[in-house]
Parts: sequence; C-alpha cells; structure tokens
Amino acid sequence: MSVPGAVPEPSGVEAAGERSIAARSIAYAVSGDHARLVVLPPETARSAKEADAPPRTANLPGSVSGEFVGREDALTRLRELLTGSGDAAVTQTGAVHGLGGIGKSALALRYAVRYRHTYTLVWWINAETPELIESGLGALAARLCPHWALDATAEERTAWAVAWLQYHPGWLLVFDNVEHPDHLRPYLGSLPGGHHLATSRKATGWHAIGPTLPLGLLDPARSADLLCNIAYNGQAPTPEQREEAEALAAELGYLPLGLEQAGAFLHQTGKDIAAYRRALPRMLSKSSEGIDPERTVARVWNQSLQAISERNPLAVALLATAAWLAPDNIPRSLMTPLARAQAPGADEDEAEDAVDEALGVLHAYNMITLSGPTLGVHRLLQVVLRTSTTGADRSATGRTGAELALLAALPPPDAPLPAVTRQWEELMPHITALASHLPPADAATEASGLFDRAVAHALRAEQMARALPLLERIAEQRERVLGDTHLHTLVSHNNLAYAYERAGDLARAVSLYEVTLEQCERVLGVTHPSTLTSRGNLASTYARAGEAERAVALCEVTLEQCERVLGDTHPDTLRSRNNLAYAYERAGEVGRAVALCEVTLEQCERVLGDAHPGTLRSRNNLAFAYERAGDAARAVPLHEATLAQRERVLGDTHPDTLISRGNLAYAYERAGDVARAVPLLEAVLARHERELGRTHPDTVICRDNLARARAALEGGPPS
Repeated sequence: MSVPGAVPEPSGVEAAGERSIAARSIAYAVSGDHARLVVLPPETARSAKEADAPPRTANLPGSVSGEFVGREDALTRLRELLTGSGDAAVTQTGAVHGLGGIGKSALALRYAVRYRHTYTLVWWINAETPELIESGLGALAARLCPHWALDATAEERTAWAVAWLQYHPGWLLVFDNVEHPDHLRPYLGSLPGGHHLATSRKATGWHAIGPTLPLGLLDPARSADLLCNIAYNGQAPTPEQREEAEALAAELGYLPLGLEQAGAFLHQTGKDIAAYRRALPRMLSKSSEGIDPERTVARVWNQSLQAISERNPLAVALLATAAWLAPDNIPRSLMTPLARAQAPGADEDEAEDAVDEALGVLHAYNMITLSGPTLGVHRLLQVVLRTSTTGADRSATGRTGAELALLAALPPPDAPLPAVTRQWEELMPHITALASHLPPADAATEASGLFDRAVAHALRAEQMARALPLLERIAEQRERVLGDTHLHTLVSHNNLAYAYERAGDLARAVSLYEVTLEQCERVLGVTHPSTLTSRGNLASTYARAGEAERAVALCEVTLEQCERVLGDTHPDTLRSRNNLAYAYERAGEVGRAVALCEVTLEQCERVLGDAHPGTLRSRNNLAFAYERAGDAARAVPLHEATLAQRERVLGDTHPDTLISRGNLAYAYERAGDVARAVPLLEAVLARHERELGRTHPDTVICRDNLARARAALEGGPPS
C-alpha cells in the first residue's frame, strides 16, 4: 500500500542502534546538514594536529579582475578592520557588501594577494550556501592531507579542516558571496585563530558578527581609468579616446563588471570606443525588468556575445549552459558532451580540445574565470544570460544543455557510496542551482529524472540538507502545475515530509503529514490505499516524536480500516498491524506489543512465506519486542534465525542483513555474551565503512556500539 513513486514509508520499524553511547572521539557539528554530528576517530584528529601546510599555501582564484583601479582607500580600510586593536575578539571579521558587479570579490582577492605574506595560509571559499562552505573547507583537507582525504567522506574532510585550523593559527579565510551572515556563525565561533573576510551583497545582518565595509560604484575618473587600462592594454589614451571612455563609462553606470567586459571586448576586437558606443543598445527591451547592473551587463553582453559567436559558436553554447549551473567550480568535463553534440564524429580528445579552445575565447573576453579543471561565471552575468528577452532561445538551449550535461555526469545508481561520493559532491551544487533557476511553471523537463537521482543519493547518504531543497522544489513545481490535491503532488508532499523526519525536523514532518492526510481523505476518500499509507506515515512519525498516545490511536484506526477494506491478511494490513505493535512498544505497552508481533509473524509466515522480506522484518521486530520485555532467552534465538535467513535470502551485504547482524550483536551484549557480540559488530562496522562511509550515521552508531562492547569485554569504560 504505497503511493506511486513515494519514498518507502518509514514504518515497518527495524530495531537498529538507537541505544548506543558515544565513543570517546573528537566531534564537530556540520552546519549544512541540520547540525549533524560528525565524529573523527582520535587518530584522524591527531593527524590534523600534526599536518603542516607548505609555506604560503593558498587557493586564490586565477583572476577575478586583471585590473584594480580606484579601490586603494577601501583596501587600506579593509586592512584596518581586520588588524585593528579596537575589536577585543581575536578573530576579527570584515564584510564587504554591495550589489552584483560592484567589485567585492576583486577587492577581497586584491587584499589576499597583497597581504598573503602575513598569513600562514590563505583559503578562498565559495560561501553561497552552507554546503558550499563545507565543500570549500573539505578542499583544504584534500590539499593538506591528500592520501587520507581520497577515501574520506565530505563530512570527514570538513571536520578535519576545522580541526586543522584550530590547531594552526595565523590563516586567512575568505568567504566569498555570503548569502546569509548566520551561515558563518559556526565557523567564527569555533575558529578564533585567524582572520575571516567575507563578501556579500547583503548589507544587513552583520552587526552581531563584525564590522562592515560598504562598497559603492567607481567615480567617473576612475571608471574611465579602468576602461582605458583594459582597452588599450595599459597604454596612455589620446585625449579623444579619454573623452569617449568617460562617456562610455557614464553609459555603463560606472559598474566595474560592465567596464571590465566592455574593455575586454574593445581590446579583443580593436573596435573604436565611439563606434562601440553607437552600437551599444540603450535598453534591454521594453518588457525587460531588472536592476541597473543587469541592464548594464546585458548591453555590453549583446555585442561581446555576437563577436564570440562569430569567432567560436561552441563558446556561446558553453556560456549559456554555465548560466544554469552554480557560478563557481564548474567542472570542465561537464562541457565535453556539449562539444560532442555539436560535432558527433569527434572523439573524446577532440571534444576536450574543442572545449579548451572555446573556454579560452570566453576567458579572453572576460566572460569566465579559469582555474585548473574548473571554471566560474559571474553571478550577475548568469542572471542576464538566463533572463534576457533578447536571448530567449539561447537561454532555453543553455538550460537543456545543463540538464543533459548533468545527467551524463551522474554516477551509477547502484555503486557503493564511498566510490561515488566525490563525484556527487562536485555535481550537487550545480544540480541544486539548476533546480533553483528553473521556472516554477515547468511541468516536465529532462531535469525531473536528474532531481530524482540526486534526491535518491542524498537520502541514501543521509544528507538531508541536500535532499530537502530538491524535494521542496519538486513539491512547489507540482503544486503550481498540477494543484495541491493531484496524486503526484501528494506523493511529493509525502516524500518531503519523510525527508523532514529523517533530518530530525519532526515538527515540520508532522505538520506536512497532517496536511497530506487531510487532502488524501478529502480527495481520494478515507479508505483509499494512498490515504491509508498517509495515515500510517503520520502515525509512525507521532511515535518517533514522542506522541505515543496519538500514534496508538491513529494506528488502531488505520488497522481497523485496512482489515475492513483490504482483508485481515493483506500485506498492507500486516504492515499496519506491525506499525501498531511498534506504537504500543513506544507507549510502554510492551506486553501488547509482544502479543501483536506474535500474531503478525504467524500471519506473515502463513500468507507471505517463511523467507519473505516482510516475514523476516516481522520476525526481527518480534525479537526486538522480546528484548524490550527482558526475555533474552527468546530474543537471541529469534535474532539468530532471522540473521541466518536474511543471509541466505537477501545476501551477506544487504542493508536488512546488516541491521539484523547488529541487532543480534546487541542481543548478545544484553544477554551478557559480549565475546560473541564483538566479532559481529566488527563485521558490521567494516561493511558500513566500505558501503556507507565512515561518518554515515549508521556507521557512527555501529562504531560506538563496538567501542562499548570492547570496553565491556576488557572490563573498563569506552575509550
């Protein structure tokens, strides 16, 4: 009884490690995943303390702006903010805010370059989202401890980097393009040994974090200086050229990004400034909206893009595609399928060469930045490329290109988590960006399958912070296109509620499940199978939220309806009966839970067969109920039988087999047979680390249980 396409309902509860105690190891809270606890083993934390950074280690962008004009006063003030004695805190934070294209990143980069010799390490981090901040810190771990980081998960690398920064003071962290100042709080509070420099378009929200440096437009004279320096490659302009440059700077609104792009165009084409001014459109279009910087960049962009198109058509396609991705760290490899699509007969090497040539053209026109295997596009330019009415066809082509490029880059869905973790980390920011950029009214695109795959991975890896934006986007899209009560919308709401529940946000999960149930009852009917599923999900969440009485009441209603509508032995009725037993157990009514589990198991064996997965799940739950009743003599043999059957039917590495093996180990421990528990837990831990990674919640729980069991075997406390 499941809604088509829904995440498997979180009922049919397996007992799995809720009773662990923490091992004695260093832990860090990762902000991007609802403060999920990340535990580093002591030896790993020790390596962070002992690792040394090569002198003047840095990862500064290759070029944010080749010219730096008119910002010396701001640079001096920024240095004063970061080093002044007025702030009592050891860590002093300066935030450079302003509208897009104003030169915030250029100022931060110039500061980092000029004062690099005063820091032990300078690290540049894309800070648009908490996940990107963590990714930037993880890259630091990969730089300083590459062999370890190769097999580590994203959370482990982030935790290692935080530990390293705590042990080694004197660094500079540059958080570029901070969307919400609060995203920096976990790091400012835990990293007092260096300087934090942030850039942000947001002028508010910094008062409780650090002093700010508002950045404005360049003045007319300095704007003309910047334009001439780029256009004439540092040579002095004639008086006439200077006059034309001043007029052009005024038309471009003295916006640094627009001035840089216009200068790059003039330098590449050799076009006269006066002729450029005459050809420069004065408006995007009558229907165009947008802030002045968007208009400025679009007016420059129209001419630059025409010149690029004549020189290298593939470059235009790549730029249009990049507009739909995250602005930074776009893998060059994403662009290779687009080159093959334009030249079907090209082999891999030829396609890569074509991409390199096209990117070189874009870089020459100051449209992108290049940094090794990745590229970046200014956010403001991305907005113009996606939304300009004069390039609507190109925008649609770019969106399609982004969807297809990301789909082509997805790892195999059945690969072990550690083997594909790095690949997914590279892709997720771009998938999330694409989801946020798509128009809400789009009913169906190639992105649907892309988002489904990304959500499946995030749920599998327990990365709810990455799954939630995509699930929210899917739900919003279906609400707009199909309506609140369409079956597919209800599926989306169910899946989103499940993600909230798994993320620990039980209040939002309960609220959404309640709304979904009400809609199912109204649209589908009280006893429709999807309504019964929704009611069962809500009941299970009530139990997890500690509302055992409401859970029992709802489970009883659901079971009565399943029995009446589906029959006493229908598989969904059996599942509902199992859920009610779980609710009884959570309510402290262990006797009723045992009795109902026994009835359910007998029916499962008769209806489904002795080795059916549903029967095995029911047998496992009865064994756990016996444990809770203190009947270890009956629990242990039942756990042993369940494990043997799961190994035979499902295989040695199936998740249910691992759960069963862990439950048997715990049952041995509860029965005082710790010597038999330890090898089982060692086997489970080895599987978890290989299949899920070392910081997956199930792995952490298993490691803690093993530490406790070993300590009990040795006669001492966990260490």
